[in-house]
Amino acid sequence: MAAREYGQYCGVTRALELVGERWALLIVRDLLVGPRRYGELAAGLPRIPSNILAARLKELQEAGVIRRAPRSRVIVYELTPYGHELEPVVLALGTWGFKAMGDPRDEQVVTPDSMTMALRTAFRPDVAAGLPSTVYGARVGPAELLVRVDGPTLDVGRGDGPADLAFAAGPAIRHVISGQLAPSRAIETGVVQVLHGRAELLDRFASTFHLAA
Repeated sequence: MAAREYGQYCGVTRALELVGERWALLIVRDLLVGPRRYGELAAGLPRIPSNILAARLKELQEAGVIRRAPRSRVIVYELTPYGHELEPVVLALGTWGFKAMGDPRDEQVVTPDSMTMALRTAFRPDVAAGLPSTVYGARVGPAELLVRVDGPTLDVGRGDGPADLAFAAGPAIRHVISGQLAPSRAIETGVVQVLHGRAELLDRFASTFHLAA
């Protein structure tokens, strides 16, 4: 039984009954990055009440969107094949929502999983296919990611490692991704801090990851 029923016989209506409750799609977003333990989901959604997280996980399981699975003596939550079908929906919503993001409020945070999905949303495989393989070390707020672009293939992992360009930035990196701020100007103004590597590769990053504001 859906947590909320709208009384209409419609595919959009049914989708909202399954994943339209508050926090549900953010749980799906994080599980699109990979399986997560309960505590990892809670840490990635720091404002979600524990009872709401438990309720949403139960509802998503009953809907066949996620499942519990044993991994190395712990239980993780992962998307089912049916749940994975939501990926293009989540990416499309990210593209649409990017246009209305505005500047961040003080209480808003960037998490590794949210930044990973932001990069997957902005990735342009058609452009990347014509560029040399590149590894970026991206530190955006507390999120530290290793971003590997090999032709039209994108791989984003947590942590650091050898990179052609490593940089640190805040949420204002969105101005580079949107094309509103030139990479060279972003470095000059401190929006992006080059940690090591070739600073000119930020131009390649901006070409590879782009969303219209």
